[in-house]
Amino acid sequence: MHAKSSGISRMERNWGIIFALPPILGLLCFTLYPVAASFFYSLTNWSIGSDWKMVGFDNYKTLFTGDPLFQKSLYATSYYALGSVPIGLIVAFTVAMLLNQKVKGLSIFRTIFYLPTIVPSIANTILWLWIFNPDFGLLNSMLKSVGLPTSQWVYHESTAIPSLIMMSSWSVGNTILIFLAGLQGVPSHLYEAVEVDGGSRWHKFWHITLPCMTPTIFFNLVMSLIGTFQAFNQAYVMTEGGPNNSTLFYVYYLYRKAFTESKIGYASALAWVLFIIIMTLTLIVFKSSKRWVHYEEGGR
Repeated sequence: MHAKSSGISRMERNWGIIFALPPILGLLCFTLYPVAASFFYSLTNWSIGSDWKMVGFDNYKTLFTGDPLFQKSLYATSYYALGSVPIGLIVAFTVAMLLNQKVKGLSIFRTIFYLPTIVPSIANTILWLWIFNPDFGLLNSMLKSVGLPTSQWVYHESTAIPSLIMMSSWSVGNTILIFLAGLQGVPSHLYEAVEVDGGSRWHKFWHITLPCMTPTIFFNLVMSLIGTFQAFNQAYVMTEGGPNNSTLFYVYYLYRKAFTESKIGYASALAWVLFIIIMTLTLIVFKSSKRWVHYEEGGR
């Protein structure tokens, strides 16, 4: 009996290993190996089509001391993130609260607000390129119709990033969906308790909704922060980093170094600096979460 049970356990273990091999191999081949290879290449001067040699941390030194475009791209990306992350969260949270109300045709409204998210990113970018057109674009046409001054939008250095920040609030459907799920998970008896105590809608929001939603806000904050620091399509399709490198987002600059100038070693160093920046910001948010994120259980 013991030999039979041990044979079954061995067979189950072997089948478990067999079924686990594909994802493990995928992780090793398509994630861990590229990560390790990129760090190795960041220590070389490798360019596509030429020999390479080890240069140590020279690429990193050049980034911080002799590459003004690196600083420009870091500034543009940080500017974009500081604007788009809070605005996107506020817009998504506000819309989610509206979509959480019991009104007629609610499913239609939810579909409408989620539709921009399922539009392909490139198509979405081209659509906004037309909206931002200073000559016949939708926004300037609306401004002209009410007698307000027009703008150059993404075609001028001073308004390019603010225009892209405004554009980013268009496709927050996924964030809205997560906020909506969080709102529907707020216990209804807490609202009833506030009503019994004579509280207003503001009291419900400030003392019940907002504290209960802090875990969801925390999740969306981290994901939005990571996503905005990897912005690429806007610069690649709409502006090509211009005007005057004002929209030279970090990932687009990395792409140019790797696939336009063929400097794989330098681009790998850029990638690792970006990884460190995102990891540092994420750790800061995680560290600060102990002060403002409230969980229903766990003593926070």
